[in-house]
Amino acid sequence: MKYCFFITFFFVTLSMEGQLPLPPVGQWREHLPYNSAIDVTAGGDKIWCATPYSLFSVNLLDNSIERQSRITGLNETGISAIKYDETNNKLFIAYSNSNIDIIYRNDIYNVPDIKQDNIIGDKNIYNIYPLGKNYYLSTGLGVIVIDGDRYEVKDSWLIGNNGNQVKVNGFTSDAGFFYAATEEGLKKTAISSPNPANYSNWQVVGGNNGLSIGVCKNALTISNKVVVQQNDSLFVLNGSNWNLFYTDGWPIISSNATGNKIQLCQRFPNGNSKVTILNADGTVARTITQSTVISFPRKAILVNNDPWIADQFGSLSHFFSSSFEQYIPNSPQATAGGEIIVYNNTFYATAGSVNNSWNYQFNGDGIFIFKEGNWTNINRYRFSPIDSLLDYIAIAVDPRDETIWTGSFGGGLLHIKPGPSFEIFKQNSIGSTVGDPTSYRVAGLAFDNENNLWVSNFGSTQPLKVRKKDGSWKNISLPYSLFENALSQILIDDNNYKWIVAPLGNGLICYDHGSSIDNTGDDHWKRFGSGTGNGNLPNGEVLCVAKDKNGFIWVGTTDGIGVIQCTQSVFNSSGCEAILPIVPQGNFAGFLFKGEEVRSIAVDGADRKWVATKNGVWLISADGENVIYRFTEDNSPLQSSDVKKITIDGKTGEIYFETQKGICSFRSTATEGGEKNDNVLVFPNPVAPGYTGTINIRGLVNNAIVKITEPDGRLIYQTRAFGGQAVWDGRDYRGKQISSGVYLVLVSDDGRREKMATKIIFISR
Repeated sequence: MKYCFFITFFFVTLSMEGQLPLPPVGQWREHLPYNSAIDVTAGGDKIWCATPYSLFSVNLLDNSIERQSRITGLNETGISAIKYDETNNKLFIAYSNSNIDIIYRNDIYNVPDIKQDNIIGDKNIYNIYPLGKNYYLSTGLGVIVIDGDRYEVKDSWLIGNNGNQVKVNGFTSDAGFFYAATEEGLKKTAISSPNPANYSNWQVVGGNNGLSIGVCKNALTISNKVVVQQNDSLFVLNGSNWNLFYTDGWPIISSNATGNKIQLCQRFPNGNSKVTILNADGTVARTITQSTVISFPRKAILVNNDPWIADQFGSLSHFFSSSFEQYIPNSPQATAGGEIIVYNNTFYATAGSVNNSWNYQFNGDGIFIFKEGNWTNINRYRFSPIDSLLDYIAIAVDPRDETIWTGSFGGGLLHIKPGPSFEIFKQNSIGSTVGDPTSYRVAGLAFDNENNLWVSNFGSTQPLKVRKKDGSWKNISLPYSLFENALSQILIDDNNYKWIVAPLGNGLICYDHGSSIDNTGDDHWKRFGSGTGNGNLPNGEVLCVAKDKNGFIWVGTTDGIGVIQCTQSVFNSSGCEAILPIVPQGNFAGFLFKGEEVRSIAVDGADRKWVATKNGVWLISADGENVIYRFTEDNSPLQSSDVKKITIDGKTGEIYFETQKGICSFRSTATEGGEKNDNVLVFPNPVAPGYTGTINIRGLVNNAIVKITEPDGRLIYQTRAFGGQAVWDGRDYRGKQISSGVYLVLVSDDGRREKMATKIIFISR
């Protein structure tokens, strides 16, 4: 979205980026944060803005916004710097892991040399200076030269004292010299030097000529003059001496030269921020202080004498003489770290996290809601009534009114009502943490089949609570002693049993409150740990649970998966234990995900299991014996192979992945099937000329039989739905692309009871 605010200026405008469209089956989309901008550059009729995760551009001709990410072909997620090379019309993108992409026209050229080099040291790229066909990179090692025609590393200049590595903060040139602003001071070498890679050919500039010996933060060229940033002052080269160019006592975050002017981003630790624009003679041309927009400016440029500012909290802003526009693409506030769920076609994500020892991380980014293609962010920065709540890691939606309940790991339980309005539960409902009495840790939430809200109150003396449907609370006493009273994720099964993950090696607990929550006399408990006779889980460190279509409980641990199939008799038989699925591995066989941390399991409409690990995502068959997909960051647009959580929109078949580098999603083939054919949709329909994607038939009875026939009844193709959706590639049973015409879609269930027909139209050229 592009927002414009009226604060000090004279007029406002407002325009929208629009809803984010659902991708076709088999395609991806990203859900990265775009509110935090770290760099900005201009060229090719576009303003390019980098966030810590991705990239977007604003078209100067029509103000449209375009996103660039791994989904569109970039090779990484996580950007450190960008620079548009106006001479060669190329966009240079440096990533935080030292990988490089160069965009030229519609092609993306990857330069992985620095990333792949096994040299030890700081390989971060801090600045980019294009000159001729080369790019001179300021890195923690020294200066690295990239050949922009061959898309490869051309040279490396280790110019530290005695040829050691040195961090270079900025780089520039004039008619005769290269200048490098380093942690050891300003250094220069002649452009004509036959061997700039030899450190002895670099001269330290400074001493008794007006420039102090010491760290230099940047080097710029303006009107053929070299300007150096040292501490929070600028110095200009005048002959052989350096004269003070500008200082005003404000700390300088960044300095940049565009439009024959210098742009300074400045900020005090107390938050006061401004952008100062200097003329070529060091006088102030303009000062911008707009507190609602410029709160932490990271980079500023001039385009047609208008400032464009990348701000850490305000994304991208365009300032005119008396107004401004703010560009914040439709996105979540930040990356997610806690639970993610989908309820009634709406996606919910929690931003908080805990470390491996289950200590809070002071994350205030709140929760993110994605509905009908638009994001809503609820957090302490936007709503002061919840400014004390951090680290949301649990979430549930009330089935009665679809209000949101979310758990803060430290701040208690939050109820979000329309408006929004907020209700916080702490002392009188949630127990404080043993050893940390001001902390109220909610780590798991779930509504049962009777609309009671079950709460994992991690670390309290009674870590299991329930808020009954009438609003009253009851503490549940566990018959087990748990290390640190640790409880987290809660899953409710078809029997209304509560399956509760007990972290820190405590295993998995199953609980049935019997006929009444208040009557504890008929309560039942079962605890699963590792080893035969003790529950037979692969490991006592349980990370997640999921329920499949058979009512079986799939348990993810730090050492693979166990499946509890005896859920109907879990309390009646001492022999109810997990089984460890065995899968073929070449000529051998092994336990399912043995050796892997199984962090999250989600079950799709076809009863297939999506499994998240730190080494990517697997889709396995309903019985767990076959791998259908495996996604990693190397073979797919997955943002990172380090995957934390998975959830599924059963209506659309979209799979959401919470990764170390942000949220992304994949439109899969399976949807939730119904008991009858309901609102059957065929898309695309009609099928346009040249279309090579899949044709999807959605809204079907579960696992329906689908036949494609000609109008006279001749069978063209037959398949079975994945849950409630069938997928067809538009070819007949011989693999031949079908011709233009009208075709019938005949649908029935196994008993031939549910029957319906619709049509697909194919249009040839």
